Amino acid sequence: MSSYHVQILPSLAHISQQDWNACCFNDRTHHNPFLSHQFLYALEQSGCAVAETGWQAQHILIHKGASLVGIMPLYLKSHSQGEYVFDHAWANAYHNAGGDYYPKLQCSAPFSPVTGPRLMVRPSEDTPLIQKMLLDAAVNLAQKYGVSSLHVTFAEKSEWEFMADYGFLKRIDQQFHWLNENYRSFEDFLNALSSRKRKNIRKERKLAIINDIKIEILTGSQITENHWDHYFTFYIDTSNRKWGQPYLNRDFFTRLGEKMGDRTVLIMCKRGDKYIAGALNLFSDDTLYGRYWGANEQHRFLHFEVCYYQAIEYAIEKGLKKVEAGAQGEHKLSRGYRPTTTYSAHWINNPSFRDAIEGYLIRERDMSQQDQDMLASFTPFKRDKV
Repeated sequence: MSSYHVQILPSLAHISQQDWNACCFNDRTHHNPFLSHQFLYALEQSGCAVAETGWQAQHILIHKGASLVGIMPLYLKSHSQGEYVFDHAWANAYHNAGGDYYPKLQCSAPFSPVTGPRLMVRPSEDTPLIQKMLLDAAVNLAQKYGVSSLHVTFAEKSEWEFMADYGFLKRIDQQFHWLNENYRSFEDFLNALSSRKRKNIRKERKLAIINDIKIEILTGSQITENHWDHYFTFYIDTSNRKWGQPYLNRDFFTRLGEKMGDRTVLIMCKRGDKYIAGALNLFSDDTLYGRYWGANEQHRFLHFEVCYYQAIEYAIEKGLKKVEAGAQGEHKLSRGYRPTTTYSAHWINNPSFRDAIEGYLIRERDMSQQDQDMLASFTPFKRDKV
């Protein structure tokens, strides 16, 4: 063990893209873009995820000699915004009991409710050993800072179980994901649905573009600063209405295009010569991730067309296995997206508070599983496809 050592990284400026991505951008992670140095550093450089916005980097690195062999993206947070796994009630209860819930430690990709590895190990290394070292270092850091809690959100199920064995509390939630059953085309996908649902989707797609609306699918160098300018106005409008303030600024999207254009799909809508709506997607080797939608004109069914049906078509065309269309949204069920469990794990410092949270999470898991089982019975697929 003497050959291993731990480093706490306060900024991704202090590590090369090559070294970071050797642990998180590989075949095991399917090159998940939200874990890459490019994505996380763009958030940092643009000022979106920095100490001033409540996201102070405390990334944990495990070195073996001169080689980086493990990483855990970690932030010291002064609030619970931008996480999508809600612990506001926990914070209120802790405060009412006379404690300070914030700051806390948060392991996640900021502003991204996307499942992926959180205890990332360079291929060929001893994965269980290094994952335990990452957890040891994270808990030691939590105790050093005296924080109330440490949260790992949108983890993979195997890591969730590993963290539970370590002593973390288990929490589940759900999203709606579309799964590619080796469809040859969108029409092939529709043929897997019941007749009524198939007709509804065809009708929605037709009505979405009746007002002379054209859809452009852009990626890589096709995405210009002019596209980002228009898209940003849509993003700001939606952010102001849904969250009260946007998490991302205009500079972030320029950096995203420059550094990750080859992993970005921007779907833009035009009426005449005017852009009126758009949706941002990123993709890994096997998954398309729908992120932000916005519009400055309201057209019936256009949101469904751009965010769900165009995403499905793109995934089929590119041979991707899945579409993750973001958090929440039971309306996705009738459009072919299936209820899917998401996982988070939580370390609570205070024993009494931990016991209370544990009891709550047991009840919450039971209710969430019942809800998911019920929703699964309402999928639009023919019964032999359920």
